Amino acid sequence: MRNSLGKIVIFFLIISTIYAEDFIYNLQVDNQTPYLKEPIALTLELNQTNSDIVLFFSFDLKKSDRYSFRRVDTIETDSHHNEKAKYSYLIYPLKIGEIDIEFNLIKKITTDENIAFSFSGDRDNVKGIATTDTKITLPPLHLKVRPLPKKTALIGDFKLNYSIKNHKAKAYEPLPLQVTIEGIGYPPIVDSILPKDTNFTKFTEKPVVQSKGTRHKIFYSMALSHSQSFSLEPIIIKAFNPKTEKSYELKIPKQRFEIEQVAIEKLVDKNDSPAVSKEDWSWLRTFLSYIVVFVAGYLTAFSLKPRGKESIKKSNPLELKIERCKSEKELLRTLIANDNRLFINIIEQLENSIYKGERVDLKKLKQKARSLL
Repeated sequence: MRNSLGKIVIFFLIISTIYAEDFIYNLQVDNQTPYLKEPIALTLELNQTNSDIVLFFSFDLKKSDRYSFRRVDTIETDSHHNEKAKYSYLIYPLKIGEIDIEFNLIKKITTDENIAFSFSGDRDNVKGIATTDTKITLPPLHLKVRPLPKKTALIGDFKLNYSIKNHKAKAYEPLPLQVTIEGIGYPPIVDSILPKDTNFTKFTEKPVVQSKGTRHKIFYSMALSHSQSFSLEPIIIKAFNPKTEKSYELKIPKQRFEIEQVAIEKLVDKNDSPAVSKEDWSWLRTFLSYIVVFVAGYLTAFSLKPRGKESIKKSNPLELKIERCKSEKELLRTLIANDNRLFINIIEQLENSIYKGERVDLKKLKQKARSLL
């Protein structure tokens, strides 16, 4: 027993002596038993102990699929013989169970002569300085990651706000919906705020993310449309606060939307070539004012796209846009954005194809749409 203990003491003395030759370090972490995706604060301090040399450090965490990390701060001194560095990180464990956080630390030693030769006024510009590099092996940080309650979507302390300006609209007129989730924790990004299976048309944009440390604010912009009145069922997002170890819910209550029906006979103009410039675009301007700009962006992309076939010559720009549609979704967006009342029957068929799986002939629908012009 005594021999074994003696060996252990000698081992730790050797490790301490190696580091004590040139520097000492202090590694701190605020939580070694986090929940899955709970943010962990890690800080490493390095202090030079050998003033006879010029010392630099290069430090980072090793990449792994078991965790993600982000450096939030770096503080370094300006003294060549008294180097001090402090690195701060946020770590998010991505696997349940026991995991190790590993490090990459390199000690860079040089001389005053090398500094004088290469240094041009920028203390951080050490790439051109000749150094002797030594890889230092720091013991890994061991974490025991706990699982989350079932069906948890968000991890942290968050609040949800939503905005719906109008609950009444005409057939196929977009109804903008804005949702904001903000708070502290793992970035609150969900795959979809709206239910996957719906009986209405939905448009969504990529969420806008604003983050500072562990504080996040995510903006979700979307829009709904239908040919008849419909309801948006309650939306419930399950969340878990690892600090209080309690689950909670973010909710959007049930919403009812009243859609004004328009008689079919009033939608079709008797003239073969109606003037496009006389159409009412006020709903589109309202739509754009609420950030849901994907329709306008989509149309802009079409207007800037070079002609694929010089033989296609159309007097009506909309007819050319319809001709270039490659899928049911492209045709649906084009018709809704340009004259959703004129193409009401075609729009219904496209919606049934996209959201209910009914078969349609895209070529025939495009021909029918062009014939209405």
